[in-house]
Amino acid sequence: MIAVNVPPGGNWKDIPRSVPSQRLKQIREGFAAGKGSRSTYYGRLHPDRPSYTINTHFNRPGNGCHLHYDYDGGQHRVLSQREAARLQSFPDSFEFFGSQRAVNAQIGNAVPPLLAYQIAKAIPMLGIYVDLFCGAGGLSLGFKWAGWEPIVANDIDPNFLKTYRTNIHDSAILGSITDPETFNSIVTAAREGQRKHPETPLWIIGGPPCQGFSTAGNRRSMDDERNQLFYSFKAVVEELKPTGFVFENVPGLMNMDKGKVFDTVTNELLSTVENLAAWRVSAENYGIPQRRTRLIILGHNLGRSDIRQPEPTTYWGRQKSLLGEYRSAITVHDALSDLPELESGEDGSMKGYLSNASNPYQALMRSEISVEEYLDGLTR
Repeated sequence: MIAVNVPPGGNWKDIPRSVPSQRLKQIREGFAAGKGSRSTYYGRLHPDRPSYTINTHFNRPGNGCHLHYDYDGGQHRVLSQREAARLQSFPDSFEFFGSQRAVNAQIGNAVPPLLAYQIAKAIPMLGIYVDLFCGAGGLSLGFKWAGWEPIVANDIDPNFLKTYRTNIHDSAILGSITDPETFNSIVTAAREGQRKHPETPLWIIGGPPCQGFSTAGNRRSMDDERNQLFYSFKAVVEELKPTGFVFENVPGLMNMDKGKVFDTVTNELLSTVENLAAWRVSAENYGIPQRRTRLIILGHNLGRSDIRQPEPTTYWGRQKSLLGEYRSAITVHDALSDLPELESGEDGSMKGYLSNASNPYQALMRSEISVEEYLDGLTR
């Protein structure tokens, strides 16, 4: 068993060369050729730190830092879906649908709902919203927690939409936004929502598939058809003329082609609104037990109104605000220590808790306290 060789905070370098593995051979060859440190591969989470980014391959030890933190307890396995969802700040009551691969993609691709909530709260109003490229609904859930009302969502994957409809809202349209029929259905549903709520601001939120923008991808240029999908996002904005929008993506977009792609995206989006701001936000700074950085481009038509990036509530490491030290980041142990021990390959979603909630994050995940109560506790 490879995992037994990796201590908390360790990685592939702790595994003896005597252990046979083609994957380890590839990693060592890439490291020797100067192709990066591969520091997270076969990594074990450390109980006293936030997790690394939860990606869609969290069930593969050789593709990131996904081994359970409890070495002494014999948890020589990758994270379960329930555990990965918690590190993403999905509450335990959130239901995912589809195959194991489909659920892993839904969890790994999501915007942490707790981060989305704080973005929504930074906007000085409540509104109705359209969610494009909605996935499982992480971005939507955060906005819904903040008091916003979903009108319609869209995605190309039926498993994602079943999850979305179950947890967020029934109105979700299956199909590619590049298809005229799907595009028109989204616009029609949004206009019906505006008709029912004529005094409520309409916003558009969403994040086009980001693999082509990611620094981990091999095709980081505008030639990648996935990178063209932001033009569809822009087209919906132009058609509906909302009060504003929230465009979410990977931070790799900012330096792609030496910044040219970022300039193109922001210039195109700025042509649809009066004001535009770009925020680089790190989940561990917002009460989430995960090191995950996202790019948020927020555009709006609120005159000279300035919408500021949410104020951090936690920090990994000792940093000070004007009011004193920030609270330490939420750790993997904080997030998962009340969940049951599992055998390798076991999901455990139907198993009970090991104990009562021992901290506010666990209470939030169990829906014992509200998001507002949780965040208020971090800032006191």
